Amino acid sequence: MMIGERIKALRKQNGMTQEKLAEYLCVSYQAVSKWENDACCPDVSLIIPIAKYFSVSIDTLFGYRTDS
Repeated sequence: MMIGERIKALRKQNGMTQEKLAEYLCVSYQAVSKWENDACCPDVSLIIPIAKYFSVSIDTLFGYRTDS
C-alpha cells in the first residue's frame, strides 16, 4: 500500500472529507486527491502534520513495520 492509499484510509476512518484535510494542511483538495490517487506524494514538510492529525506515527504513515 502506498502513502496515498494510507492517507485515504485514515481520512475515511475519521469520517473526513478531502476538503477538511486540505484546509487543515493549507493545501488544495486537488492536492489531497492527487496523493490519494498516487499521482504524487505530499511534500516532505507535510508528513509530520499529516501523521499528527491522524494520531499515527510516521512509520505507520509510510507502512513501515518492525515486527516482520
